[in-house]
Amino acid sequence: MAESLDHLLVDIRACRLCEAHLPLGPRPVLQASPTSRLLIVSQAPGRKVHDTGIPFNDVSGERLREWLGIDRDAFYDASRVAIVPMGFCFPGSGRGGDLPPRPECAPTWHPHLLPLLRHVRLTLLIGQYAQAGLLDVPRGIRLTDTVQAWRGHLAHGRLPLPHPSPRNRVWLMRNPWFETELLPVLRERVAAALRSGDD
Repeated sequence: MAESLDHLLVDIRACRLCEAHLPLGPRPVLQASPTSRLLIVSQAPGRKVHDTGIPFNDVSGERLREWLGIDRDAFYDASRVAIVPMGFCFPGSGRGGDLPPRPECAPTWHPHLLPLLRHVRLTLLIGQYAQAGLLDVPRGIRLTDTVQAWRGHLAHGRLPLPHPSPRNRVWLMRNPWFETELLPVLRERVAAALRSGDD
């Protein structure tokens, strides 16, 4: 199992499928292990993540770790936490922020990668692209509606979240239930998922 995943990660990190469409060139960024207990599925790396090659190595990552109630050491421990975006490379920037993840990426790699993460106890789906891809939520459905339905998704081990970007400050202000109702449960479930790796 470990050997198969190791070989797959080598192939993913060498991927050049979207090279012609990537303004900074390909640099797939992800982390995973056969023993990962928490799976974070996000959109795509931002510019700073592209530069460093470290997932969520930015302000968004700081907020996400605060939401999860874990420190950097736990977050970057691939034996416990897998981080698998919908697009592994920085797609470039547009007027309103980063461009969407390249559409070729997830269909090419997720079907091979996700089944190898057999010990995942909780999957976090960050943003509309991850939710559309793994929850079969139509792109027309508002992110707010998807996240508000979190209890139903959590029953299946999946939890939709907004993106922790500073750009979403207004969303958080307009949806105080996220911090009062969802975050305490999120931290509890994350702690339980990571603890289960010590059994």
